[in-house]
Amino acid sequence: MNGSISMNLDGLFTRTTVSFQPSLPFDELVINGREVTGPGLERVSAILDLIRGMAGIGERAEVITENNFPSGAGIASSASAFAALALAGSRAAGLTLSEAELSRLARRGSGSAARSIPSGFVEWQAGTGDEDSFAFSIAPPEHWQLVDCIAIVSAAHKKTGSTEGHALAPTSPLQAARVADAPRRLDLCRSAILNRDFDAFAAIVELDSDMMHAVMMTSSPALHYWQPASLSVMQAVRQWRGEGLPVCYTVDAGPNVHVLCPQTEAQVVERKLREIAGVSNVLVAKVGGAAKIVNGEK
Repeated sequence: MNGSISMNLDGLFTRTTVSFQPSLPFDELVINGREVTGPGLERVSAILDLIRGMAGIGERAEVITENNFPSGAGIASSASAFAALALAGSRAAGLTLSEAELSRLARRGSGSAARSIPSGFVEWQAGTGDEDSFAFSIAPPEHWQLVDCIAIVSAAHKKTGSTEGHALAPTSPLQAARVADAPRRLDLCRSAILNRDFDAFAAIVELDSDMMHAVMMTSSPALHYWQPASLSVMQAVRQWRGEGLPVCYTVDAGPNVHVLCPQTEAQVVERKLREIAGVSNVLVAKVGGAAKIVNGEK
């Protein structure tokens, strides 16, 4: 297991309500107004089972959740969703968990969800097992005024999800090298954030992203998430940086491109992204805070 660092986003959210009801014969899940069954419900029920075990209750739950950004399109919707579920579900069951406990619980639904619990710039430590595999904040949102301009080239739900893609990674001959080099990249990224060194940050963020996609492209079967417009955005970002604009890219398991820049450059970057053929929209988000309860709900 290797550690990782992420930047939580403000304004892009998952809002989840969980209510345990004695009258329910089974768990119910509604996402963006649509009832979900099958594997999606099973992943949610698995987390609810953990919560029920911790709280000593047996009631089934109704889970209502909504995102204000595209789901399953490489914008960390599963990470956001399971972080929200861990907090809302545990609180609905009468539990008050620590940040580390919530992070560990969220991780059981989606590994990256561990990083969506704490605030700001977050590190998920490697750990040796469940007890020490959780995330913590390395810097608050106000530490560095960065902005993520997400170039949307496709809002469609990807055919192969992150979990399935991760399972294929060992079939790539490049994965062993990527894993072996992970601690070095993690140190470079942490140092760049703490020192607010954008040049160092850009270099390591783009390298890490490209290495992940190289593994996916060389797995069996191969996964090609990039679309022509994804490449257009990445090439434009490199060109802009060469011209002196502080900007870099990273691409999750999907076609949409996260373009990071200082807040002072966000309007310029957004405008330039919207001019690229194939970019249908640009979502702009600052560094966000921790998962939280809103009006008694999450």
